[in-house]
Amino acid sequence: MNLQRRSQLERRIAGSTNRWRFPRQQFPGGLLALSQTSKSLNVDFEEALKNPDRLCISHIQKTFSENLQSKAIRSGEADVILECLGFRWELHQPQLFQSKTLANLYLLALARGTTSPLKELEKILRARSPEKVKERTPVKKIIISLKINDPLVTEVAFATALKNLYMSEVKMDMDDVLGVLASAHILQFSSLFQRCVAMMMSGLTPSTIKNFYLAGCKYKEEELTTACEKWLEMNLVPLVGTQIHFRKIPQELLHKVLKSPSFPKNCSFLDGDTGQSLMPLFLCLHLHGITKGKDLEELKHINLFPESWLVRVMANHYHALENGGDMAHVKDLTTQSVRFGLLFNKEYTTYSEMIAIYGFFFEIKGLKHDTTSYSFYMQRVKHTDLECPSSACEQGPISLRAERLVTYEIRAQALVDSRWQEFGTSQITQKFGFVKPSRKSRVLKVQTVGIPVYASFSFIFPVS
Repeated sequence: MNLQRRSQLERRIAGSTNRWRFPRQQFPGGLLALSQTSKSLNVDFEEALKNPDRLCISHIQKTFSENLQSKAIRSGEADVILECLGFRWELHQPQLFQSKTLANLYLLALARGTTSPLKELEKILRARSPEKVKERTPVKKIIISLKINDPLVTEVAFATALKNLYMSEVKMDMDDVLGVLASAHILQFSSLFQRCVAMMMSGLTPSTIKNFYLAGCKYKEEELTTACEKWLEMNLVPLVGTQIHFRKIPQELLHKVLKSPSFPKNCSFLDGDTGQSLMPLFLCLHLHGITKGKDLEELKHINLFPESWLVRVMANHYHALENGGDMAHVKDLTTQSVRFGLLFNKEYTTYSEMIAIYGFFFEIKGLKHDTTSYSFYMQRVKHTDLECPSSACEQGPISLRAERLVTYEIRAQALVDSRWQEFGTSQITQKFGFVKPSRKSRVLKVQTVGIPVYASFSFIFPVS
């Protein structure tokens, strides 16, 4: 009777209590014990109610992971054969438990075909315990299968991921890290996954930014996607003209970067420690040439320049508008002019562009007379003569002054036999009116076989 009673009634510690349990029941420790055990194993209580075997597997998996994964392989013989990607991979039990996916497949395979999964798994656990090492008999190899549909996972990347089960610091090439990350995600190998993320964050380049960002989105790794956004914010403008890889940037990422401020809001980039060394370079920029309010607002949003710089530019524009366009803050045409340009390609015979500044409208124009002959000039235009309002003229001020004093210079360049040919007028001060000949500037005539021809128009409105 005593032996029979002991087989039916056993004591089991569950949480902070010590209660009787009944081995033949589905939940041997009672609902309270089930709840406490679920919490300790990070298993959802509702899922445990639906699938008690999952709780059993999680318990054994946790015990294996804690006691066996750090131990050396006891023999060269593998315990498990993994069928995956058309290969058979031989693995050892202690290392296998670093992967939640492989551990679940292994434990389910062990439990398959037995009426008492818990006792079978506990039997395997006792057989693997350190005190039983000398008595251990060979165990039949378990075959498990894993299907992978992720195109990022290659045989080389998957082999590298499995190698990391045995070695903590396996060297990875940057070309393979994306596939290893995908393999670690499928294997639920968290330590390897995070190592890949750290490697990708430190290896962002124009050629890797697209794929790394898409991987961060695919595997919901917010740290990686944020790192991609920050890297692109800092590198898009300086590198976009030289890196062809940037044409493949996902539109979503590009939109997010262009829409968001590039630098912290508490101070501008140039006011920070990194920006101080670049201050002399940015002081050379012709910020006064930015005459559109929306462009200045965008610069303020980006937070690159000190706010005092932009306030000064806006104040100068305001004073010029109040004084009929006089640029009292501008003294030297060479270094302080407002500049516009034309790029004259071989398919053009005529090219023109409308510009507006302080309520005055000018057309800058280029003409191709024959294969080697060009001419460039600018002329004043009445706002009432505009056939259709251009973006430069919409919602802006309009000056009704009959004359406007302008100091200007027109220049052109073309590359011929690896050498630059340069053409230009002298600095000219002229009153521009609405009727000929005062409405038209001096004409720059160019003779060259070079193509394209780069033409620039520089001018200021002196005090008049």
